[in-house]
Amino acid sequence: MRCFYSQELELELPSGHPFPMEKFRVSKDMLLDGGILRAEEIVEVRAADVHLLNRVHEPEYVRRIESGLLDRKEQILLGLPATPRLFTRSAIEVEATRLACHAALAEGVGVCLAGGTHHAFREHGEGYCVFNDVAIAIRDLQIRQPNIRIMVVDTDAHQGNGTAALLAGDPRVFTYSIHVGRNYPTKKTASSLDIETVRYVEGEMYLHQLFTSLANALDAFSPDLVIWISGADNHRNDRFGQMHLSLKDIQRRDEVLLGAFIRNRIPVAVLYGGGYNREPQFTAKLHRNTIATAKKLAAQFRGL
Repeated sequence: MRCFYSQELELELPSGHPFPMEKFRVSKDMLLDGGILRAEEIVEVRAADVHLLNRVHEPEYVRRIESGLLDRKEQILLGLPATPRLFTRSAIEVEATRLACHAALAEGVGVCLAGGTHHAFREHGEGYCVFNDVAIAIRDLQIRQPNIRIMVVDTDAHQGNGTAALLAGDPRVFTYSIHVGRNYPTKKTASSLDIETVRYVEGEMYLHQLFTSLANALDAFSPDLVIWISGADNHRNDRFGQMHLSLKDIQRRDEVLLGAFIRNRIPVAVLYGGGYNREPQFTAKLHRNTIATAKKLAAQFRGL
């Protein structure tokens, strides 16, 4: 199972910043130290070419990110300081997602050890999301395979508003998002299917909503590829997720979803999404667990 990563994903942030930038390195180390991944399964990636970014984003916006020229209001909306290093880091994340999608189509499962920047719009970023890696990867795939049917399954606790906006109206793409209804982003953008949960939803209720609605969506759309933004912010100790899932609930989510994709021979690209746990390194542990489940079940894909 190939996983795509770069040490440049970890960007230095001001002290006390809420985004756990170290989670990418820590989760990768957990996967290696625990023997879940071998070193040769982790592929170091470079930044995506600018022309790939410009297919989805306004070229002027891309240029201003590259030059670190966002004004204060734009940086507050984004939630990250605009520096040239931010461009490099974000373009690497795009490339890791793009390559994970190609790996999934070739091998059944592909992993980006980051990704899921679903709040990025065409002309601006918000919610720690600079470029929309999912939309960029999809447009790249469509150039190579114009009729490919792709489903975005977003189980991050927050609605994928940017992804929904960028892919709206494309009958070849189905966007599914299950999220807390009264939470960030305040203004939602309609996905193909939005499932809203109550605040602090318990695991049993959440999993019932997820499994029932997603099974119906998969049946109706019949995708050639699923891009799964898994999310670690569903955990009850997350600072921003406003869900009340336990570690066991999240493990059950991962096992059922990945099992469903694999049993139905649907290639899946697995992305991290968000996570802001109050306990240091627990977000990285949740991401690690998701990839461990993907690794375990990827072997079953090869055997089908």
